[in-house]
Amino acid sequence: MGFVTTRDGVEIFYKDWGPRDAKVIWFHHGWPLSADDWDAQMLFFLANGYRVIAHDRRGHGRSSQVWDGHDMDHYADDVAAVVDYLGVQDAVHVGHSTGGGEVIHYIVRHGENRVSKAAIISAVPPLMVQTPNNPGGLPKSVFDDLQAQLKANRAQFYHDVPAGPFYGYNRPGAKPSEGIIRNWWRQGMMGCAIAHYDGIVAFSQTDFTEDLKRIKIPVLVLHGDDDQIVPYENSGVLSAKLLQNSTLKIYPGFPHGMPTTHADTINADLLAFIRS
Repeated sequence: MGFVTTRDGVEIFYKDWGPRDAKVIWFHHGWPLSADDWDAQMLFFLANGYRVIAHDRRGHGRSSQVWDGHDMDHYADDVAAVVDYLGVQDAVHVGHSTGGGEVIHYIVRHGENRVSKAAIISAVPPLMVQTPNNPGGLPKSVFDDLQAQLKANRAQFYHDVPAGPFYGYNRPGAKPSEGIIRNWWRQGMMGCAIAHYDGIVAFSQTDFTEDLKRIKIPVLVLHGDDDQIVPYENSGVLSAKLLQNSTLKIYPGFPHGMPTTHADTINADLLAFIRS
């Protein structure tokens, strides 16, 4: 564990577990969480002989609570700063939700020379918000409402999201885990309100279409068809079509937070892809 200071003075927290000479799997968390959201994956891949790395995005978790730079360019550059510091080569980058957008933008902005493969899970690309060129997106009012709820009562909002749509706990017959809900709340409240507020714009209005088209390395695209946060038809399905070398897998009934609720399935599919 440690911190890397970026060129604009932001301290980025990271975890780095496993043998220095092992193949690296790098995990990119979703909004508004932290590297802790990857516990199930990091322990699994560590046990399988990999070196696992995860960082807290600026304004999230243990990284600096700065007021600016909460956009995909800065997110990608922050990743590059940690990659350069650690000297990582030939890594597999895995991103969930907003982290999937970060992975895509990092690869295009900083090149494929240090990346062997990538996986995006329940991820926001190509574009979440509805526009004339993206009629299947969600209306901007949806994201305006998220910002309004965060501004009005962030603590309550950060309980309602995981207790409801994020993990599918609002579905009939669901069995909510109080521990998972509290852990989501804990991670969210560790971060910075302005980073999370601006991050809603970053994950909803960044258009990754051209980024996706430029990527040549193999990319695994995983999505649940009961994702209430990032609907799969306008995200995972379209991303797989835009990528040059993609593998798409849609899971019936899986929610947005499936790396947590269905960790065994996701881990097994990630491992098979990495080994292939």
